[in-house]
Amino acid sequence: MSVIIVKKDLCDGCGICLDYCPYGAIEIVDNAAWINEKCTLCSACIEPCPLNAIVMEHGPLEVPKLDKTAWSGIWIFAEQRNAKISTVVYELIGAGRKLADITGEKVTAVLLGNDMEPAARDLIHFGADEVIYVDDQRLRQFNDGPYAAVLTDLIKKRRPSVVLAGATFMGRSFIPMVASQVETGLTADCTMLEIDPETGDLLQTRPAFGGNILATIVCPAHRPQMATVRHKVMLPAERDETRKGEVHIIRELDGVDLSGRTEVLEVVEEVMDTVNLAEADVIVAGGRGVGGPDGFKVLEELAILLGGALGASRSVVDAGWIPYSHQVGQTGKTVKPKLYIACGISGAVQHLAGMQTSDVIVAINKDPDAPIFEVATYGLVGDLFQVVPEIIRAVKAARKGA
Repeated sequence: MSVIIVKKDLCDGCGICLDYCPYGAIEIVDNAAWINEKCTLCSACIEPCPLNAIVMEHGPLEVPKLDKTAWSGIWIFAEQRNAKISTVVYELIGAGRKLADITGEKVTAVLLGNDMEPAARDLIHFGADEVIYVDDQRLRQFNDGPYAAVLTDLIKKRRPSVVLAGATFMGRSFIPMVASQVETGLTADCTMLEIDPETGDLLQTRPAFGGNILATIVCPAHRPQMATVRHKVMLPAERDETRKGEVHIIRELDGVDLSGRTEVLEVVEEVMDTVNLAEADVIVAGGRGVGGPDGFKVLEELAILLGGALGASRSVVDAGWIPYSHQVGQTGKTVKPKLYIACGISGAVQHLAGMQTSDVIVAINKDPDAPIFEVATYGLVGDLFQVVPEIIRAVKAARKGA
């Protein structure tokens, strides 16, 4: 543990350090500098002191003692929308199954909803050893307060070792609340999960610094180990009708406040002619090369023709050409379609981080040196407004011929 202290026998209260502290964390008391609770240990005050009266001292790091044997189980938050299990859940179960096979623990799916018993039982067929299904009318629609209250209560009572959730709008909304309430850490947007063979701790890997490096994070002194995982980066579990497991249905929530501070009055879904981006097998995406909002019309036509979704790079979303819900990349959605057609996208590392695992990547760009061609399966150097209409005509002609 580190701390900044003032050596009172050396300090003469000159006040020079006050001008260098960006947080107002230093006061002059009784002709000597005093460090208050605003200090962030930035150390900006140390070097300017002419008397070397301000120093940083380092003590041993105090790590809380943890009985890891008191925590057991790999939990998967089974996200649902409109009583339908989200596909990211099957990816999480697949990942959780691999972890559990190493640790020897159970995989438990936790489902919050109403009138979803068949869906709860079906999670067993996808690899869960057991399902905890909390059935309550007030949990039919997602509301971060009640959802956090229920999951927090379950964690405190049953003590799982690991809790995983999708890095979706839902997971990003309430899982941090749960982590705070159970006083543990949370790693967001993970792309890889492994078990440390020496300690048994969960190794949680996520992109950092705009996707330029990968950081592996551990939580050795607290439980549960919590992480949200990006959609489309893990292989989904396969359904097996022969699998058996237990389903625990909870209808009485003693001591859990489900009132929340907000009330869901209505869920308004964005009206789109193309399918959901995260679920799409085909994505047609546009970047700066589309020239403006109208440039997406021809891309949307191709996306609809192929039964796919319309994607975009961050630059065009920031420019207001298309809504954020279409953004692919480090700060948007991670996708893994069978076919990704990148039109007028240069291929910044932030965008590549969200789509480079696609099965087939077709890049269309006028710049032959665009970075997107480095990850493309097929590259077409040319004007997208000439190439894409030709693709549309060819697809239509092929379908007529069939």
